[in-house]
Amino acid sequence: MNPSVQKYARATGVSLVLLIFALKLIGQISPGDLSQPHAHLAGLSNCTKCHILGEKVSSEKCLECHLEIGVRISEKRGYHSSSEVAGKECIACHSDHHGKNFQMIRFDTDQFDHSLSGYDLHGAHSTINCSKCHKNEFITDQEIKKKTSTYLGLDQKCLSCHTDYHQGTLATDCASCHDFNAFKPAPKFDHNRAGFKLIGKHAEVDCAKCHKIAERNGKEIRQFKGIASGKCTDCHRDVHENKFGQNCTKCHSEVSFHQVKGMSTFNHSLTRYPLEGKHQDVKCASCHKTGYTKKLYFGRCTNCHADYHRREFVVQDKSPDCSECHSILGFDRSNFTIERHNESPFVLTGAHLATPCFECHKKNDRWSFREIGQKCNDCHKNVHESVLDKKYDPETTCLNCHKSSRWNDIEFDHTKTGYALEGAHLRQSCRSCHFKSDEQGETVQRFSRLSSNCTECHKDVHQDQFNEGSGTRCAKCHDYFNWKAGLFDHNQTKFPLDGKHKDVACAKCHKPQVIAQVTSIQYKLKSVKCESCH
Repeated sequence: MNPSVQKYARATGVSLVLLIFALKLIGQISPGDLSQPHAHLAGLSNCTKCHILGEKVSSEKCLECHLEIGVRISEKRGYHSSSEVAGKECIACHSDHHGKNFQMIRFDTDQFDHSLSGYDLHGAHSTINCSKCHKNEFITDQEIKKKTSTYLGLDQKCLSCHTDYHQGTLATDCASCHDFNAFKPAPKFDHNRAGFKLIGKHAEVDCAKCHKIAERNGKEIRQFKGIASGKCTDCHRDVHENKFGQNCTKCHSEVSFHQVKGMSTFNHSLTRYPLEGKHQDVKCASCHKTGYTKKLYFGRCTNCHADYHRREFVVQDKSPDCSECHSILGFDRSNFTIERHNESPFVLTGAHLATPCFECHKKNDRWSFREIGQKCNDCHKNVHESVLDKKYDPETTCLNCHKSSRWNDIEFDHTKTGYALEGAHLRQSCRSCHFKSDEQGETVQRFSRLSSNCTECHKDVHQDQFNEGSGTRCAKCHDYFNWKAGLFDHNQTKFPLDGKHKDVACAKCHKPQVIAQVTSIQYKLKSVKCESCH
């Protein structure tokens, strides 16, 4: 027998027979065993804790025990104050006497409208199982925590369920930065509200680049507060090694590290390579092709410039530096001196001293220095072609006749030809005798096998009067100093001049005559008899 029943029988003096009868009566009245949460109320003496005699179960009696529900209803908050529950009796949803394992709190969780509880489920909260949140360990109220089955006692603050990842370093209002979709990233966080605004490239940097892992209270957490940001080098390495100071913004901006501002005022002399000459006009990117932080080599010109001469000056696999001939004032200018040129196999003299370099060294729009000849006709056209004797041929050297000072300056010993130049012949240019026009009017050169007769070069004004078979011998009358017949002696002719004849002018006897339509003076008379003139 139930001990409580026995106790009740002794106290009231009810006989055993009557007691057995009462039990049968109770068994007929009770609908069944109470569920586990109400099991402590089993027994006839406890009926009035839930029931009013002769009436149904009273909601007031339910709320006398379930004070936490009563408080929420009185404050008009929570699910029991919602439109779906308000006004209903407790027993309408939470009946009992259906056995010890009966679940008094039961509803369709899939269809349950959580907004009726006063807490809307958004994002990831709407997809997780109820048991993930409704855990005994999340309940802070110790009285509610004692209950074996409840959905009460949870706080709506994030840290009620979630661990404080930031370990107290940030405010507890997680929703000011995070949303309900995912903890990472923090889409609602506005960095402009922080002490360091994100501008330019900083807006694209992953948070973890600046907010690194640090240890706090024995745990590794990501640091969000206390990060130094007063100067660029707090985060960035000073690739210039403090050569330009710590104020990086003088040259750089947040838009791009490689887009340098104020380059017109940048003092390149602070670097190891001051800009001089033509280098002052070069765009920065022409040298700094992959950024301004990559190390550049500038010990030799060829570190930046291609070897224009294609290794022409390489000796024993070593090439001289461009600076030996060129300067930073311009590639077209050369500081290669005449003295240095004269150390080469070709010494510059005369007109060559004033000749521009390109006249000899520029061929087919390209400069060349090694493949330059040393003979005159390597650069100059052989105007004499093959008209000279071999010993005077320009293939040997033009300097047999010409000088380097000027082409028209001739130094040639004409006596070597067998015909010495005298008198007026010394004043003539070579062209006067050696360049003649042919029948077509073209100039031809004549050097070899020329006749020494005067008429070879001069016109016979005497119309062949003095031709003696072997040619006209002008030298009988004329010399090389004057055209006048100073050597002519009339007394050596067939008609010596004597008496009055000495005083007679030449023209009195030697009259003009026309031969082959050409007028000339007749010097050879047909007769020297007196009656020929008188």
